[in-house]
Amino acid sequence: MNSPTALRDYCPGPALLERRVLLVTGAGRGLGKAVALASAAHGATLILHGRHIAALEATYDHIVAANHATPAIAPLDFATANDQDYENIATNIRRQFGRLDGVVHCAASLRRLQPLAQESLDDWLLSLRVNLAAPFALTRACLSLLRSSDDASVIFTSESHGVLPAAYWGGFAVAKSGLAALLKIWVDELAGATNLRMNLVVPGPMRSPQRALTHPGEDKSKLPTPNELLPAYLYLLGPDSKGLTGSVLELQKTT
Repeated sequence: MNSPTALRDYCPGPALLERRVLLVTGAGRGLGKAVALASAAHGATLILHGRHIAALEATYDHIVAANHATPAIAPLDFATANDQDYENIATNIRRQFGRLDGVVHCAASLRRLQPLAQESLDDWLLSLRVNLAAPFALTRACLSLLRSSDDASVIFTSESHGVLPAAYWGGFAVAKSGLAALLKIWVDELAGATNLRMNLVVPGPMRSPQRALTHPGEDKSKLPTPNELLPAYLYLLGPDSKGLTGSVLELQKTT
């Protein structure tokens, strides 16, 4: 099931995520929104994270209108968040739901492509905070909840240039490449925790707001939609992937 084709062809049952509580970051748009909607449709109760409340409310309304479990909203700007902000999210999840069975890290920040010589320290710090430090800090804050679950899954989302860095991708590529090291360290430190698995997904090029920013003249019809990549996320969140941990899963061949 680790091959890109098998992951993308996975067919989950309608109740795959029933009775599971999941936190999805970046749930207001793009891949994060698609993961949240699909998870809700397969029975999960969602905590929706994002920066923009209006976008989160739109995702919330979509889930409620489809008669899925009522989600919660957890707005937070990762660019300025501190330890207490992350702890507050975990505390609120514990109070409202009493459990957490998964975290999907989809939030990302990329302002522009530019040469390293033109990137400022502030550019780098922003990218590192949102794309690398936030997945670490949020996972750490939620760790006790996740370890209390019978079957929990954490999914980090990287990017093709985090696997194969290239000119002009700068601090974004460096931050995304760091997720593989973060995954390895977490998995090593959690060795023996059979109820908690962590994996990293590299979706590859897809139709998304970020892709539109970096490739404005591209023929979008040649790219998969986020929905076409959802089977892999559902597989990793559900019980069928139990025991799979520490894997870096590329959904499209990186060239």
